[in-house]
Amino acid sequence: MPNTRTSAGFAARLTSRRGAWTSILLAVLAIVGVFGVLSGASAPSGNDAAPPSSESAAVTAALAEFDEGTKQTLLLVASRDDGAALTEADLAGVGALAALLDEQTGYTASRPFASEDGLAAVMQTSIMPGADNGETAETVGILRDIVAEHPVDGVTVLVTGGPAFGADIVGAFAGADLTLLLVTIGIVALLLILTYRSPILWIVPLVVIAIADRMASLVTSIVGTALELQFDSGIVSVLVFGAGTNYALLLISRYREELGRTSDHRAALASAWRHTAPAILASGLTVVLSLATLVFAVIPGTRGLGVSSALGLLIALAFGLLVLPPVLAVCGRGIFWPLVPKPGQHRVQGRAWRAVAARVVARPVVALVAAGALLAIMATGLIGTSVGLSQSEKFRVASESAAGLEVLGEHFPAGEAQPMVVIANTAAADEVVAAAGEVDGVLRVTAVGESRDGALTRIVITGEPAPSTPESLALVDRLRTTLHAIDGADALVGGAVATDVDAREGNQRDLLVIAPLVLLVSFVVLLVLLRSLVAPIVLMLVNLASAVAAIGAGAWLSRVLFGQEALDLQVPLLAFLFLVALGIDYTIFLVHRARAEAASLGTKQGMVAAVAGTGGVITSAGIVLAAVFAALGVLPLVTLGQIGLIVGLGVVVDTFVVRTIVVPALFSLLGRRIWWPGRVPGAVPAGAGDPRAGMGRGADAVEDADARDAAAAGLGGAESKHVEPRADALA
Repeated sequence: MPNTRTSAGFAARLTSRRGAWTSILLAVLAIVGVFGVLSGASAPSGNDAAPPSSESAAVTAALAEFDEGTKQTLLLVASRDDGAALTEADLAGVGALAALLDEQTGYTASRPFASEDGLAAVMQTSIMPGADNGETAETVGILRDIVAEHPVDGVTVLVTGGPAFGADIVGAFAGADLTLLLVTIGIVALLLILTYRSPILWIVPLVVIAIADRMASLVTSIVGTALELQFDSGIVSVLVFGAGTNYALLLISRYREELGRTSDHRAALASAWRHTAPAILASGLTVVLSLATLVFAVIPGTRGLGVSSALGLLIALAFGLLVLPPVLAVCGRGIFWPLVPKPGQHRVQGRAWRAVAARVVARPVVALVAAGALLAIMATGLIGTSVGLSQSEKFRVASESAAGLEVLGEHFPAGEAQPMVVIANTAAADEVVAAAGEVDGVLRVTAVGESRDGALTRIVITGEPAPSTPESLALVDRLRTTLHAIDGADALVGGAVATDVDAREGNQRDLLVIAPLVLLVSFVVLLVLLRSLVAPIVLMLVNLASAVAAIGAGAWLSRVLFGQEALDLQVPLLAFLFLVALGIDYTIFLVHRARAEAASLGTKQGMVAAVAGTGGVITSAGIVLAAVFAALGVLPLVTLGQIGLIVGLGVVVDTFVVRTIVVPALFSLLGRRIWWPGRVPGAVPAGAGDPRAGMGRGADAVEDADARDAAAAGLGGAESKHVEPRADALA
């Protein structure tokens, strides 16, 4: 924790007349410098699903040893609009597209191959992928334009396959980031207006946060490119806006409170900064450190998101502590117009929250059982939840590639859409082909070419099961077991389905490794902040239960409301990370205040006072954060929508149930033992004026007040025996 005298002096300089303008000037110079130097930076591309060390990734790398080995396959799927069988004329019309496609791609397209029922036909061509997804999407778009410009009467021709899916993702996200930004800004602006009830005040924090978001976007883009990271910039933006707004709410709420005590708005702001900065810094660094644990992830997108999000939140934290305060100092007291706080108008805050907390500590067992039952019911949503979406299920909106894959699956063996690729030593290629053909579930095995030096052979295997089904995943495992046993073959099984297998294993490994690290980081921060062993353990168990309940309820809602039968692979880990790390924010805001209040009121009534003092700001912050995460639903990818739903729901439950009911009930039941082995600040040390000694006896002086809590904790008692929170208690 920062030295009190040092922080007080810094706060005074930051908000003084000269200091505020100097700070703003320095901030503007830094912003202009960063924007000028990094103005051309763009987020790196790439969305590798499997770990770089996986077998499927090794196959992809080995394909570079083949002439045109990196080329990708596109499928043209044709069917009649009236559902009838394709005629010879229809097939001839589709086949006529081949010459046009060959001219564009430089490769030879296959002839149309009709299905056994005659209701569909498929034609195959190849393209060389571009330097990034955008260039590949342009190539696919050109080919789709050729098909559209040369229609076959009564026949629909759909372009699908791996590159087509990538192109549809690029197309679906065209303008989506701007939409997300505008929706996020609109949500934050509306909630700030409702919170502050001022037509002016909301503009200041929103502008500061928006600038922080833009700087975070530029910095993460350049760092991501330099480190070859892969991440979703939309999530980073949501985190910056959500966390930045929370920091602003906490600071401005305390600022308004201090304005009721003094006529000097700069002194009020300095006091507000001094008392909220430790909580803001602790909560911000907790989230940053939790995100930093993702560097140990093996999934590229997860690891990249951790680094970029941690950088973004550090920037949001710096703007909240160093840029927003001097801007508020320059604006003065009038920024709260029309409800400008005046000295002497200080009133008891949080009467409703005080009443709720008083009832909870009066009957903690009943409150805890009721809240626990709610969390348990929510957690039952995990029953029957599966993890892993197929390629077509990842889209929230319709796409040509998904429609083509659906037609293909209806009339051809489902595995035709995504064949597996095997790379083996040429000397053992015949043995590999023969062994693969004997594996149950394999329809066709074809050796299609050798590497430039002749040492390796590429083999394409078509399976019977539909891609991403449990049967297709099991087929990959059987193939790998069979082919790995062939001496001297060094066979590797890759392709889209094998990548799915490796991605599932990688995400499962990341969840088992990262989740405990996130809990450990949060525990250590609470340990240092509260100087207690019992409180961090209790609070981490509560946070864990809340996160599991939110994931369960979110999974159930995804199935019932949106028909999404499974969570995407990255959702459990990222949702858990955000729920635990962001939930600690509110734990810190509440319990830090409770610890300060306990010095004069005792643990139980200190918690009542803390809930009363922070209930409003925590609720506002929780609603803002939940709404901002819900904005991810405007994006077309199911993964982001599921994360937004689960985290948004979890934050609401955390705000209204965990912080308002569960935590006060536990503090009431445990009493002074919650602070063991430390003592409440201001308490009489063990043995000082009291012959008793033992666990937590240092808090006996104030815990005598807890003996009277049962009488004072009722609703009437809470109102009649109210003790005004200390002015210097942390918000």
